[in-house]
Amino acid sequence: MKLNIIRGILITALIAIFVTIFGFSNQNAETSSGLSQKVANFVVDFVPSIKNMPEPEKEDVVDRIENVIRKIAHYSIYTLVGILLMSLMSTYKLKELDRLAISLIIGVIYASTDEIHQVFVPGRGPQITDVILDSMGVLTGIFIVMLVLKIHGKCRHKYTNMT
Repeated sequence: MKLNIIRGILITALIAIFVTIFGFSNQNAETSSGLSQKVANFVVDFVPSIKNMPEPEKEDVVDRIENVIRKIAHYSIYTLVGILLMSLMSTYKLKELDRLAISLIIGVIYASTDEIHQVFVPGRGPQITDVILDSMGVLTGIFIVMLVLKIHGKCRHKYTNMT
């Protein structure tokens, strides 16, 4: 029963993340750019050397920062996808390689369909580099869970041997 509750929570969290990603991808180019530009301007306001630049130079820096922010956002949200997928797969009695493969395949498929979805959004389009970046995020999330489970297993093993 406890395992089903954990699985339910992980599936619910995954669906929430997938809906969030879909929502971001469904924004037209102007809205999407406006959001990341707000974040870039917020960051720039904390760096006095950039904040005090002449406006054309400052805008150039903001544009470059905006692109980096967009890429960090892709990578981060898909890292969370990888963490949730691998955590879910870890609740099943599967070989570690199978857990990794299933998690990665689902993550890559979602990243791919998300980019295809952008074909239908005004001013947006699919980018293979985003699918690669998203997939690397998924893989990072998977490895984080694998590392945590290994550490947890070693600590648990050590504790059981002490009693």
